[in-house]
Amino acid sequence: MAITLNSGFKMPIIGLGVWRMEGKDIKDLLLNAIKIGYRHFDCAADYQNEVEVGEALAEAFKTGLVKREDLFITTKLWNSDHGHVLEACKASLKKLQLDYLDLFLVHFPIATKHTGIGTTDSALDEDGVLDINTTISLETTWHAMEETVSMGLVRSIGISNYDIFLTRDCLAYSKIKPAVNQIETHPYFQRESLVKFCQKHGIAITAHTPLGGSVANTEWFGSVSCLDDPDLKGLADKYKKSVAQVVLRWGIQRNTIIIPKSSKKERVEENFKVFDFELTNEDMELIKGKDRKYRTNNPAKFWGVDLYA
Repeated sequence: MAITLNSGFKMPIIGLGVWRMEGKDIKDLLLNAIKIGYRHFDCAADYQNEVEVGEALAEAFKTGLVKREDLFITTKLWNSDHGHVLEACKASLKKLQLDYLDLFLVHFPIATKHTGIGTTDSALDEDGVLDINTTISLETTWHAMEETVSMGLVRSIGISNYDIFLTRDCLAYSKIKPAVNQIETHPYFQRESLVKFCQKHGIAITAHTPLGGSVANTEWFGSVSCLDDPDLKGLADKYKKSVAQVVLRWGIQRNTIIIPKSSKKERVEENFKVFDFELTNEDMELIKGKDRKYRTNNPAKFWGVDLYA
């Protein structure tokens, strides 16, 4: 299953996120994921593993496991490279060993102190607060993103972690409309207004943290996971699926692209098995009622400032 973006390209509705994947494990995980059926991989300069992802992709192409044109590869511009979009794009392409990106996203709608192309540092000021660059506008950054398309380096461009206000602005000043807005959304943080606004204006939604972050975000941010919800466990029993599969299926039936992340082969395979059942309208409504407006991924812990305040 795939969603056709406003750029005309098709984006697989499920992908594998590589955030927090250890470099030594990536090759086996990605090659195994391709064998399972994954054709969409979500990367970022900030994940600091583009080199390892590139090595895995190169092996997949070399051995004939898959062709480049069969994969959809996303990566993201880090905050510290807003004034160096073209250079950052080329650096990511080199690490990933690719000639083009399927999708290039602005990772966060904030420019920070430049620390060197691809270093993805989050420099803090003398007060221990994120050193925000107030001289580069998001409009300037976006027009530089558009240049990567004009140069043939990128097929589609998009945004990430943008709210309605910023998304509306981007639609107003863009020559090439954002194809995707990648946001945190899951049963406890449904963000229906933002999802519907984007979809109404032809912007596909990719759900990062589609399972509410599970163990990873509990460890980092002390958050509560929707996977422990009694009602969702009841649905899992009803459909003879895992809670994660029910939650991912809910995301698909909302017409959102989902990019669950796991470093466990059995979980990677389980997360892909979501096309052989369908949630009833009643069960979709039940999950809709679980919304807590509860964000689980909040970088304020590392940045000393709550950018969502």
